[in-house]
Amino acid sequence: MIARAPGKLVLSGAYSVLEGAVAIVCSVDLHAQADTSAPPDRVTAEVAEAIAAGVMRAAPWFDATPLRARLSDGRDIKLGVGSSAAILAASMAADWAESGRPLDRDALFEASLAAHRKAQGGGSGIDVAASVHGGFLTCTLAPDGRLTVAPHTFPGAAHIHVFATPVAASTPELLGRVRAFAAKDPPAYADLIGRAGSAAAEAAAAADLPSLLRALRTQSGALSALGDVSGAPIFTPDVIALAPLAEAEGAVFYPSGAGGGDVALFVGAAPPSPRFLAEAKAFSRFPLPLATGVPGVHLVSTRSPSAAAQVTL
Repeated sequence: MIARAPGKLVLSGAYSVLEGAVAIVCSVDLHAQADTSAPPDRVTAEVAEAIAAGVMRAAPWFDATPLRARLSDGRDIKLGVGSSAAILAASMAADWAESGRPLDRDALFEASLAAHRKAQGGGSGIDVAASVHGGFLTCTLAPDGRLTVAPHTFPGAAHIHVFATPVAASTPELLGRVRAFAAKDPPAYADLIGRAGSAAAEAAAAADLPSLLRALRTQSGALSALGDVSGAPIFTPDVIALAPLAEAEGAVFYPSGAGGGDVALFVGAAPPSPRFLAEAKAFSRFPLPLATGVPGVHLVSTRSPSAAAQVTL
């Protein structure tokens, strides 16, 4: 059996989602593919945890190259679009199908979320939600760890353009620095994460593009300040330099998810201008054409290589 699961983009709610704020996440058409007919080249920590928990029988072969990038110097890096969650969702769906178990997305989500958190030592799980359910989603994390997921209608007038970079970020390192700052200065952390969380709520409630962009700008300002005081480079120098250019075009340019590299988003009423594209290229940021809101994990009827080639930067 073959199954495919999409990667994700965090559109809103980075960091603050861990404190109970609502996040917006969407799936993208970069997929991991799992095939039970072949033995695995390797087993990810997340799949190993699922097997140990008894929710999977065995690890299938998988291909996640579409969620990575090949650099001109030969290095192979992650894009930061949720490869671990996509690999787990595809592997679990393929294994379940092989055993004759129906693809119950709710059950698969709960099982894969538990395995993903165990392997990574926590996390919100919104990347798992995107890989399993697909589409645009709002996600809210309860104090007991339960993640509430609901379909979301993103303003239709919004243009979302993704820019990749040769710099791969370490989410655990960034989160570690932010947590250290939270322990060192709880009032300052509470102020900044509260501002980010309030803006995330406004973004999730936005019924039109101007409201959404205002909320994203406010959120970006709070997260940029959080990065500055915690020593976590949430906003890297290239994003900091390009953000005013996007602002001049009536758009917002900000990191997707934890930041520190990986992909960044240009969200506005129109695509980025030739000038913005040229400036982004000067900072080694390259457009990554993606379709958003694609279906979640699903079975594939025919055996074939992954549908998308690896990204080259």
